Formats: sequence, structure tokens, C-alpha cells
Amino acid sequence: MPITEAHSAASRAANRSMKAPPTMSADAQEHELHDLVMQQLDDDQAQEIVSIPLEGKSSVADHMVIASGRSTRQVAAIANKLAEKVKRAGLGPVRIEGLPAADWVLIDAGDVIVHLFRPEVRSFYNLERMWSFEGGEAKQGRA
Repeated sequence: MPITEAHSAASRAANRSMKAPPTMSADAQEHELHDLVMQQLDDDQAQEIVSIPLEGKSSVADHMVIASGRSTRQVAAIANKLAEKVKRAGLGPVRIEGLPAADWVLIDAGDVIVHLFRPEVRSFYNLERMWSFEGGEAKQGRA
């Protein structure tokens, strides 16, 4: 089947419109990742969501987010869904630790570290107190 001139012109026009989107700056990507994490935790009904800014205070990450699930099943489900959402958004690789027991699950998404706990485990380790810095304010999410 011969390719017509109209088909070739349409093909070239389609290729021009499929230009790669401009790459985001590192700051924009970090904020997009943090916003996505906070929104997804809220959507999945995580409880007592707290975001602690670490930028300039730790080289580990720029944000630490701590949240609770009502049960091990909910903690595991939130962790899996959040990791999948971050991967689908193209915001980098995600590593998960603690999923089999799901008492405390750590999600390392690069610039954002997420700790998901069952309430009893969260109160025992009390990471908010350990990572709160003088003069630093933790942002509260939904309760």
C-alpha cells in the first residue's frame, strides 16, 4: 500500500506534536512528589498525617512524612498503593521495607521518606519527637 502525501504530512504533524515535555527542575519534582504523597495518603484515609521538613537539616531526604493506618492490612495497602502511584507518575524508583509484617513500613521515594505505622507502634517509636527540630514546624495533614 503506497503512502500518500497526505498521510506523510499527517505523520510529520503528529510527530511534531509529540515532543517530549520539558523536564522539571529538581525543586518542582520534589514538590510534586511531596504533594502526591500527601494527597495519596489523604485519599487512602491514612490517619494523623505529619510532614516534617528536613531540607538543610539532613542529607537523608527533604521531607519525612509519618502517618498511621488502622490495621496491618490498611498499612500494607496504603504502602503498596503509594509506591505504585509514585512509580506511575515517573517520580523515581521506590523502595519499601517492612511490608510483610506491616507494623511499620518505610517507603523511600528519594526526596520524601514515608513511615507508615499501626497506631500502637507509632506511639512507641514516636518519630515525630525524635525528628522535630527546634524552630522547625511539622505540617499536619488530616487527623
